[in-house]
Amino acid sequence: MKEIIAVVRINKVSATKKALVQVGAAGFTALKVMGRGRLVEDKAVIAERRATLLALAQKDDYNTEKLITKFLDGTRLFPRRMFTVLAHDEDVPKIVAAIIEANKTDYNVGDGKIFVLPVLDAVRVRTKESGDAAI
Repeated sequence: MKEIIAVVRINKVSATKKALVQVGAAGFTALKVMGRGRLVEDKAVIAERRATLLALAQKDDYNTEKLITKFLDGTRLFPRRMFTVLAHDEDVPKIVAAIIEANKTDYNVGDGKIFVLPVLDAVRVRTKESGDAAI
């Protein structure tokens, strides 16, 4: 039995939910979280992302530029969703693959992270079933 924790972009929540249902995940929980990953060190990627974000802002505003700078230099946290899924060991590869497929973008950064951890036990409150039967 494993716990799969996936941290994904806000705009990928619906696609992630749909992917988890389609792959047969027994159930999952989604939480609002804030965080950030590793800083991008490639100056070309940073410059390209900065230009894209400034173009999306569509106005020459100091506050917008300041926000984008904090967004790119690591001083600002990103809003994300964190999915927690309990799965049988044999289901983990297909669930992880479904999460990756739903969340991969062409942005080269910020697509999320997936962690797979062992679970010692689980208990269904209603029936008191434990172990794999509780999933």
